Amino acid sequence: MKLLENELLSAHSSFRIGGPARVIASPSDVTGLTKLCDILRAHHIAPFMLGNGTNILFPDEGLNNLFLVSTEKLQKVCLLSEDTVYAEAGVSLARLAAFAQENGLAGLEFAGGIPGTLGGGCIMNAGAYGGELKDVIESVVFFYVPGQALYELPNEDCSFGYRQSYFQKTPGCLVVSAVLRLKPDQPEAIAARMQELAEKRRSKQPLDLPSAGSAFRRPEGHFAAALIEQAGLKGYAVGGAQVSEKHSGFVVNRGGATSHDVY
Repeated sequence: MKLLENELLSAHSSFRIGGPARVIASPSDVTGLTKLCDILRAHHIAPFMLGNGTNILFPDEGLNNLFLVSTEKLQKVCLLSEDTVYAEAGVSLARLAAFAQENGLAGLEFAGGIPGTLGGGCIMNAGAYGGELKDVIESVVFFYVPGQALYELPNEDCSFGYRQSYFQKTPGCLVVSAVLRLKPDQPEAIAARMQELAEKRRSKQPLDLPSAGSAFRRPEGHFAAALIEQAGLKGYAVGGAQVSEKHSGFVVNRGGATSHDVY
């Protein structure tokens, strides 16, 4: 297990913002993760799970009272059958989409440009361009900290909804892996669809600046970015933080932004 002390959280955040963390632990496998959680529970410490840090704004003063557990080493991904894929929580959605494409499996094209991990994606039911993880997930394995046990939950029991899930609503659930069922297709056709979506992202999103992606839930019957623009806030800035001039659903770090600026 890798253990980092007084590590700057800006290095673990897509916003590139955040002060030092007291400790970040990176278990080398799921067994190591469960053992670590057992030790932490014995000392009355609750772990804070960290994936790619793409949906987190860390405070400028850092986090001295949290024990962060990173999934960065949980990187196993493999075929279970001709149409099912097993992947651990630390696998990025971009890598997972590429793995599926290389093996002639369709259904994850939408995930090719999402920078987060599978673990975080399961928790928030990540999606883009009409696709969502709930459409391809067969089951999710999670470690329940209060009970110190691993459970496997089938898709129908995950309570997936728009950017939400059972894991988001139930404290103490640490997603460790998932099984995804996909559809066979020609790798070239899958790659073409992924390329088309990548070009859309590049043309419409401020991918050249640090951000937390499209940060706002879509109000029913509306688009968040359009409402923000109608309010006259496109391009509005506080310090180094700015509502993107390219896509007003993004708050970007133009350089030197603090968490206070973003707030």
